[in-house]
Amino acid sequence: MNHVERFRAVMNFQPADRLPRWEWAMWWDQTIARWHNEGLPRSLKFSQVIDIAQYFGLDPYQQFWFSTTDATIEATQHHVEGIVSNMDDYLRIRPRLYPQHGEAIRAMAAWAERQRRGEAVVWCTFEGFFWFPRTLMNLEQLSFAFYDQPELVHQINSDLLDFNLRLFDEMTKVCVPTFMTLAEDMSYNHGPMISKQVFDEFLAPYYRKLIPRMQELNIFPLVDTDGDITLLVPWLDEVGVTGVLPLERQAGVDGAALRKQFPKLRMVGHFDKLTMHRGEPAMRAEFERLVPLTKTGGFIPSVDHQTPPGVSIDEYRVYLRLLEEYTR
Repeated sequence: MNHVERFRAVMNFQPADRLPRWEWAMWWDQTIARWHNEGLPRSLKFSQVIDIAQYFGLDPYQQFWFSTTDATIEATQHHVEGIVSNMDDYLRIRPRLYPQHGEAIRAMAAWAERQRRGEAVVWCTFEGFFWFPRTLMNLEQLSFAFYDQPELVHQINSDLLDFNLRLFDEMTKVCVPTFMTLAEDMSYNHGPMISKQVFDEFLAPYYRKLIPRMQELNIFPLVDTDGDITLLVPWLDEVGVTGVLPLERQAGVDGAALRKQFPKLRMVGHFDKLTMHRGEPAMRAEFERLVPLTKTGGFIPSVDHQTPPGVSIDEYRVYLRLLEEYTR
């Protein structure tokens, strides 16, 4: 099987020759800086994700992230800025938002051909209907705005939906990705940051207009949200989202329990990154924990977020050796 066939088979709960070997979030910049002192060629820069993956023998997955902001707005970790507090603020900065991405889309053409040949999997990320309002308002202001300024949140998300649909139409003329992620990060280690009522009013209507467009082209829609996603999964299921990542172990996520509740939920991640600096026995035990889940299908084991800088390159090579063993 080639890479695309393998990913689709696993995500469709069908037999595959092996599981994908893919680090969906890759590594911290400090991790790569450390590894440069431990044998990683210095010619491999942090930004060269696909080249570093190839160096380590991982499968080729090429991501295209379509940002909602341009260079005049500097994001802090993508989502905490707080530059909007009311409708006037938003209308004032709106001309600087929702940039054109023609150059990135044109760059997808070569990857579309590689994907057609099964040599690589292309995936794209849109910023979601919780992520982007939080980008503009910060979490505290957004939390109040759901109640005090609902028209502002709806205006932002209506504009975001138009932007994402325009990008989707432009992108799919050049390349239809194998899957897409919506960046949300709307949960933390105790569960969702919003209520079901807020989700239904401010997010669900926009999901219901975007997700069907992906499904029409046989694109798998997944949501990227950190923390404990247990309570979120049924909400996402209602609006057509069929998968989640990264299932962070330290937040208490239980993939096996989710599988029992949602037999066809697609999942990526769930390997506890905090075992990686503790040696082979700890890493092997973590893979063994995931074996029953891998046998159910629809699950790709991967580090449950970026490999942290506390992991040496030798420890990471042990992880890769075990990854190869447990994905056979």
